[in-house]
Amino acid sequence: MNKPVFVTLALGAAIAFAGPACAEKLKATLDGKSEVPANTSSATGTADLDYDAGSKKLSWKVTYSGLSGPATAAHFHGPAETGKNAGVAVAIPNATSSPVEGSATLTEAQAADLLAGKLYVNIHTAANPGGEIRGQVTK
Repeated sequence: MNKPVFVTLALGAAIAFAGPACAEKLKATLDGKSEVPANTSSATGTADLDYDAGSKKLSWKVTYSGLSGPATAAHFHGPAETGKNAGVAVAIPNATSSPVEGSATLTEAQAADLLAGKLYVNIHTAANPGGEIRGQVTK
């Protein structure tokens, strides 16, 4: 008589443990030295990212300070290794003030680039239209 209860509990535990296994915590540390070419900005920033492989949803919280002026745009760029530039992969809307939070559903290619460390976060300003601070996304 106790078998159905045990099976239900075991199945419930398996499902509970399966969920978080799909989630990845990633981060980026942003500064002017990481820009290509590097700049002398004293601004800094961080990006805390959560990626759910099941839904391909990337969520972020980007925090920055010390920019030369207001942020004009922010993006995930890729695919590119550290020291290389690439086009915009995912826009980070409403980045004119810090912190900025958001999410996007990635394509298969973007998800592969993210997990391979080939995306970077770039915050642009009027004084540095190519990017004032940048950081490679890592696990």
